[in-house]
Amino acid sequence: MDILIFSINYWPEQFGIAPFATGRAEFLASRGHHVTVCTGFPYYPDWRVLPHYRKKIIATEAVNGVTILRSWLYVPGRVSSVTRMIHEASFVASTFARALGHKRPELILAISPPLGLGLVALLLGRLWAVPYTVHVADLQPDAAADLGMIRNRGLLAFLYWVERLVYRNAVLISSLTPPMRDRVISKGVKEDKVALFPDWADPLLFGISIDDQGRGFRERFGFDSNFLVTHSGNMGVKQGLDVVLDAAAEARDKRRVKFLLVGDGAARPTLEKQAKRRSLENVCFVPTQPKAMFLELLAATDLALITQQRSVADIVFPSKTITLLAAGRPVVASVNAESEVARVINASGAGVVVPPEDSRALLQAISELQCNSYRRKMCGLNGRAYAQDTWERVKILEQMEQSLLKAGARH
Repeated sequence: MDILIFSINYWPEQFGIAPFATGRAEFLASRGHHVTVCTGFPYYPDWRVLPHYRKKIIATEAVNGVTILRSWLYVPGRVSSVTRMIHEASFVASTFARALGHKRPELILAISPPLGLGLVALLLGRLWAVPYTVHVADLQPDAAADLGMIRNRGLLAFLYWVERLVYRNAVLISSLTPPMRDRVISKGVKEDKVALFPDWADPLLFGISIDDQGRGFRERFGFDSNFLVTHSGNMGVKQGLDVVLDAAAEARDKRRVKFLLVGDGAARPTLEKQAKRRSLENVCFVPTQPKAMFLELLAATDLALITQQRSVADIVFPSKTITLLAAGRPVVASVNAESEVARVINASGAGVVVPPEDSRALLQAISELQCNSYRRKMCGLNGRAYAQDTWERVKILEQMEQSLLKAGARH
């Protein structure tokens, strides 16, 4: 089958949507399909285009059997709701223009966010008379409304109209978790048209020893004897990372505990200013790490954090949950009790769930686990066993391929 994929993020980006978009495309190519990906120039999570790709309007690459068609996108220096919308709109427009020059495929797969890629798939599907599918990694309009990122009712109404239009005309819609699937169905989509395409665990994560101390990372950053409490990944609105700073402020007397905020995102500059203003010497900001050092970071982590705002429940499922469990790290999740993250942590026995935006509850859970090394080890083992059983890569990708083939055949 000739498959055209739209994804704003792709290789060589290593975080967020990118590794899973890349994995899906390369798996399909390995199965004999002709796969082309329309994407942008790599910028995430640092929000800076990599040097090799700067000052380019378009580029074409071939990597692991996949043809990559890159097109320009606006990358803001300061990320806000407005600049993010301009950023996404610029890519939607440029990739639509780029795809017009591509030959007619047999199937289109749009990975959302941004939601606008679903509109691109719809328009090209009509133009070429081919079916399209949409993979929903983030229920973007719901997130914007629930988190107060967009307050203009007219704009929200427009986004929901686009969402309904895209879903109604797609031959298949997929999402990450059962609650996200249920949310899509609740929007009036037929149940048999909505599938689960979960993310998977990187096989390298299972190679991290439960007892490994990550000496390479600790020596590089001077954390030899510290108890490392780590949040890694995007620092945005959904993560609600203020709760970590509040917990760190209450833990000033725990001199051995060090809170690491690793990565980048729209909220990082504000968080850094707050930490400096509050003289939080037990908080350390670490830039995004290359893959080998990221694995060392995970090995060095004594306790991993997952944080979300209270209003986040079934609109998103952070891939770091899979990463941390597969790496065998004990987790404290400061999340809505009704969220899929909470369900997974409780079902797996990988750690402790505490109320979101509650720094005292977060610090209490950290302190209790710090004092109980046996429990931390068992949480790590439980989480890894759950990850091996639930997020095995090949099984997930084979199921995805079969769903796509059936969707194309139905059309």
